[in-house]
Amino acid sequence: MSNPIYLDYHSTTPVDRRLIDVIYDSMIDNFGNPSSIDHLWGDRSSTAIKKAKQQIADLIQCHPQEIIFTSGATESINTVIQGLTPPHHFIISPLEHKAIIDTCEAMVKRGFAQITWLKVDNKGRIDLEYLEKVCSQGASLLCVMAANNEIGNIYPIQEIGKIAQKYHIPFLCDGSQAVGKIPLNFEDWGITFLTISGHKLYAPKGIGALIIKKGFTLQPLIYGGGHQNGMRSGTLNVSGIVGLGQACYLRQSEMTEDEREIALKRNQLQSLLQAQIPSLIVNGDTDNRLAGNLHISIPDVPNSAMIARVRDKLAISTGSACTSETFAPSHVLRAINLEDELIESALRIGIGKFTTHEEIEKSAEILINTINQICLVN
Repeated sequence: MSNPIYLDYHSTTPVDRRLIDVIYDSMIDNFGNPSSIDHLWGDRSSTAIKKAKQQIADLIQCHPQEIIFTSGATESINTVIQGLTPPHHFIISPLEHKAIIDTCEAMVKRGFAQITWLKVDNKGRIDLEYLEKVCSQGASLLCVMAANNEIGNIYPIQEIGKIAQKYHIPFLCDGSQAVGKIPLNFEDWGITFLTISGHKLYAPKGIGALIIKKGFTLQPLIYGGGHQNGMRSGTLNVSGIVGLGQACYLRQSEMTEDEREIALKRNQLQSLLQAQIPSLIVNGDTDNRLAGNLHISIPDVPNSAMIARVRDKLAISTGSACTSETFAPSHVLRAINLEDELIESALRIGIGKFTTHEEIEKSAEILINTINQICLVN
């Protein structure tokens, strides 16, 4: 049986095959522990780590010394939120990834924190006037993602960063869906903490980074050896790190052209669907969204029925992979006050670098035929 067409790039991306050589070299030929300072094997791995840091720094405009390697964005987020000295007052967008929301709420349950929720409209756009109002009253951390993992909205991080700086509030920006897809400038945009997940930008799973602005300190989550300036102990995942570095290098050189092509494919699929399914609704801010994001609802067509019929032909999702094991409606769609019927029919389609025009045309055919079949049954 052939593989289904993959359109779930917000969940994870395939590893770019051009990374394989550097990953293989770090595992087989130059496998030393970078913390082994007494011989050349350690030196070579340490040099590879430094190169990867520079490649990441070049992509997001930070200093290499500000980079801490983690297992991914969830660990990075927990490191920030749990690493701050309590008590806390968090200002959070209700559309944040569950890693931020759940961690902040856990701190509240322990009696360490309180939360002020930002306001969003029915397209998921943040009310910046209200954001500035609550920031003017002070807080210990502002949390706003660069791009949403469900509806694909891109947020005005530079403007939000200026507000955070104005009121001297540390700013945690979840960059998981944005790094390698849109320009980000850590140095100049007022971001204090930025998170990266490798598997969202064609690098391996299980590797990520936390960028910490110079002058800010956190209590580590993981102790045992004082690695990475005491911020995150444990032997470094060298193969993952060099893979992440190389992926960032490729994104820097290819991002603009790739994202332009991805947007064309997304628009092609959207047009094909709208031409045959007039009732189709596109959710989110269609003027400011990730190139590969198409989040739709089809009234009277339950997403469970869609997935059951297309799962062997087409890989799409009903929401975030990070909450797929729960059956509660998407907190993102609830926050934008989407009607229950539209939440129950919502589908997230994620298009990426390796999606072909032929796959777009075939996917449109599969979706249209399946929707028509369900409508006939109903």
